[in-house]
Amino acid sequence: MRMTRKRLWALAAVITAGGLALAGLRGTVRPVAARGVPTARVVRGSLKLDVWARGEFRASRVVPLAAPSAGSMLRLIRLADTGTAVHAGDVVMEFDPAEQQYALDQALSALAEAEQQVIRSRADVDARAAQDQVGLLTARYTVRRAELDARTPERLMPANEFKKRALTVQEMKRRLAQTEQDIKSRTTTTLAALAVVEQTRNRSRLAAEHAQQIIDSLVVRSPIDGLVAVKENRDATGGVFFSGMSLPEYRVGDTVFSGRSIVDVSATADMEIKVRVTEEDRPNLVIGQSAAVHADPLPGRRFTARITALSGLAVRSNDQSGPLRQFEVTLRLDQIDPRLRPGTSVRVVIAGGDVRNVLTIPRQALFQKDGKSVVYVRTGERFEPREVKVTNRSESRASIEGVPEGSQIALVNPIRAVAVPTSSNGPMPAAGGPR
Repeated sequence: MRMTRKRLWALAAVITAGGLALAGLRGTVRPVAARGVPTARVVRGSLKLDVWARGEFRASRVVPLAAPSAGSMLRLIRLADTGTAVHAGDVVMEFDPAEQQYALDQALSALAEAEQQVIRSRADVDARAAQDQVGLLTARYTVRRAELDARTPERLMPANEFKKRALTVQEMKRRLAQTEQDIKSRTTTTLAALAVVEQTRNRSRLAAEHAQQIIDSLVVRSPIDGLVAVKENRDATGGVFFSGMSLPEYRVGDTVFSGRSIVDVSATADMEIKVRVTEEDRPNLVIGQSAAVHADPLPGRRFTARITALSGLAVRSNDQSGPLRQFEVTLRLDQIDPRLRPGTSVRVVIAGGDVRNVLTIPRQALFQKDGKSVVYVRTGERFEPREVKVTNRSESRASIEGVPEGSQIALVNPIRAVAVPTSSNGPMPAAGGPR
């Protein structure tokens, strides 16, 4: 038992030592053979810091046109096609006014009825006022006659008759005061009833005016000169929508909700070019810098432009690849070509400055290792990695510090390019897999 345990411990020690030796062989960084690896020289010269980018034309002003707020569904009976050039005041789209015309007819009928009620109420007010005036005059006449009767001397009539006439004067005055109070109350009530009828007429008039305004708004005109771009009809699928789904544009005969945005009118007289550059190229750009623009629909035509705005904040989109942040750059053409349209793809070459008397290498000779820039320098028949400092970059070359002029460097990663040893069963994979 004791001998068996010793043998087991010895076997474990041998396996552990073998594993450590194999790991040490795999982890050792050795120079890589230079056979079959393309190379380039580190040369001294100047580096032109041009910036290459792709972008598109965008209208600096886009006016969305929506269906008017009619409180119900609307049907398109006229719509300009995408790409149609329009001027300010031209009709872009029109909706069926049948329902709104019916509402207008009802409002006009209610207004006419309210007008007749106002006329009748005013006539009633005038008739009541005339009757009240007659009653008031009668009451005043009665008071006056009673006062004249009461002026007869007391000595010329019986005592009871004199007192009776005095009481009659008081009664007539009381009735006159009551008549005046009743007339005042009836006048207030009658005028209030007339105000109610007039308010009903005003509401009917406002309803008719509103219906007419809706009918007028069913014809939508362009507020600016530009190009029409019809939007996608998101209601065409009945409210079902998922990412990547292709939707048709609005067209004549579609029923749309009130307030739904249907068309964009883009001003073509003042367009901008929007491109994105990486954070490596951003320091090389300034406002006013010139650029050459090539539009894809106009091959062979070269336009000149200048930078008008530089974004100070990085932007990121779903289609961006790589860890580098991007910044948006705005350019304007020196001369607008009427054949250019919003959304046109362009290639932009922004002219940068010259950096002179620097060591330059092709950009494909730069590699990243542990977060640092390295090049593989040839020493004899092997390549050795060497850390460098990148000072500037252009589209195809970079200026560096850290290797002498004339050094021969690898254009591909020599660790991947080196031939691997083979066994009797074929090639053996490199330790650790591809890098």
